Amino acid sequence: MSAESSTELVKVVALLGAAVVAVPLFRRLGLGSVLGYFVAGLAIGPFGFGWFAEPQAILHVAELGVVMFLFVIGLEMRPSHLWSLRNEIFGLGTAQIFTCAVVLTGVAMLFGYRPQVAFIAAAGFVLTSTAVVMQLLAERGDVALPSGQKIVSILLFEDLLIVPLLALVAWMAPVHIGAQEGSRWVSIAIGAGAIVGLVMVGRYLLNPLFRILAESKAREVMTAAALLVVLGAALLMQLGGLSMAMGAFLAGVLLSESTFRHQIEADIEPFRGILLGLFFLSVGMALDLSVVAANWKVIALLVPAMMLAKALCIYGVARVMGSDHRQALDRGVLMAQGGEFAFVLFAAAATAGVIDAKVNANLTAVVVLSMALTPLCMLVYRRLVKEGLVSMDDVEAADGLSGSVLVIGFGRFGQVSSQSLLARDVDVTIIDNDIAMIRSAADFGFKIYYGDGTRLDVLRASGAETARAIAVCVNDRAAADRIVELVAHEFPQAKLLVRSYDRAHSLSLIHAGVDFQIRETFESAVEFGRAALLQLGAEEDEADLVAREIRRRDAERFELEMAGGGLKAGVGLLYGNAPVEAKPTPTPFTPPRRESRTLNPDALAGAAPDTEAQ
Repeated sequence: MSAESSTELVKVVALLGAAVVAVPLFRRLGLGSVLGYFVAGLAIGPFGFGWFAEPQAILHVAELGVVMFLFVIGLEMRPSHLWSLRNEIFGLGTAQIFTCAVVLTGVAMLFGYRPQVAFIAAAGFVLTSTAVVMQLLAERGDVALPSGQKIVSILLFEDLLIVPLLALVAWMAPVHIGAQEGSRWVSIAIGAGAIVGLVMVGRYLLNPLFRILAESKAREVMTAAALLVVLGAALLMQLGGLSMAMGAFLAGVLLSESTFRHQIEADIEPFRGILLGLFFLSVGMALDLSVVAANWKVIALLVPAMMLAKALCIYGVARVMGSDHRQALDRGVLMAQGGEFAFVLFAAAATAGVIDAKVNANLTAVVVLSMALTPLCMLVYRRLVKEGLVSMDDVEAADGLSGSVLVIGFGRFGQVSSQSLLARDVDVTIIDNDIAMIRSAADFGFKIYYGDGTRLDVLRASGAETARAIAVCVNDRAAADRIVELVAHEFPQAKLLVRSYDRAHSLSLIHAGVDFQIRETFESAVEFGRAALLQLGAEEDEADLVAREIRRRDAERFELEMAGGGLKAGVGLLYGNAPVEAKPTPTPFTPPRRESRTLNPDALAGAAPDTEAQ
């Protein structure tokens, strides 16, 4: 082996060794893995032990970790769900970015920067670090929560914003060339073409491709194909002048309804984790300590000023847009840093002559320090609001469990439905994500494990692979649908019983192939009506007969709805209190496609005299 090869291998070992030592140590200290990566990168970088001289080269490769992270997030967002977040993406995102840009520009001007330079500094700091925020959200398990989804929406909008910001930097350049205007329109057309091309490929080619590969039974080929999709989408967007992360996200969204998406996610996960850690390491290496030392007064004041101003802006916008105090404060602290796209923006501004090399170095150091300080700020924040957080003490997480029946959700519905199983000594495993409820249930003799049933790893840890039946008793329709999808695809051996939210939900569950579903209020409402009849003096036999008739009519109406008639099918089976003439008339299952015509006109002509005679 040559000396050069040995040197490269030493660098790889140094990267892995720094991560293996620093990350567990920092997590043990309660400081989080992100800060551990930053410190490890700083230690082995050019301003630490000097094992790496060009951190930017590693940073370019490590950006693939962010790319893969966005791809995994895209797999969780179906187009319909993404459309439902449009108000958060464009409404909340626009309000937050505009407010932060204006305020941060003012803060930078207070530090003596010219308006143009101040705007570039503010624009870079507005672009929150997707990698840092998503990693912290993932460690907390908040990505799938509504508050986490709002943050994801804002991050997506910021990823889109890098394109017009780069165009604005080119326009702000001191020297303009007449042909540039036309080239900008060409760039816009190329970018739009790249998006359209990616959507077309994802829509018509990806699913057939993975179906063919799955039939080949070659697991390594599926993994290679998953990497090809992620990197190919990122490359296409980069060639189109757009964000690589946005391309990977779009590819994930296009595969979100694929039957192979869980397998793809499992194949990508190891690479995502390693490359994302490498990204944090390279950001730590990029912190130029000589620049910090030479300008420490300005940087020491500018970092907290920018972070505080951005946090206050985010908090104010969140409150105006309807978030409560706790959610707004959490979002403000979590998103108060600059991000990785700031490096791209500052470099483009320096190349265009909008800012000089010294300002570029200072602003880059400010952003890196803000990214490194965010985990510490979150730690302090959580300590300060500790009284409002629920401790995991005495609560056991789901891990290595098994049982004949897995019950997901132990609210009012789950508590009652589990009684029949427990009465027959069925081996039941119960999980829930409400810590207060888990503690309360323990006082009544129940052993409930903490776990989020919408996560595949939690289902496996809860024994879903060996369960004979899985009862979904959660009171969240979206969560129930997610669990049904996971169970149907990953654990087909288990009978699937689901608590339904309403009639429309029941129909969707039937089409999803569940073995049993029941509307959460139907039986109790029928019994309530029966009791009302008894209180009015009806005989018990008569009340029972009416209750059976209500169930029969509902079942018949449900069959009509399942046949394709929609929720209006069988509406005539309902008892109404409107006047008879105002009762709705059931519509046919399928509207006639053409006007009726007489098939036998001679017979009709012959019958006419008899009709008139009557």
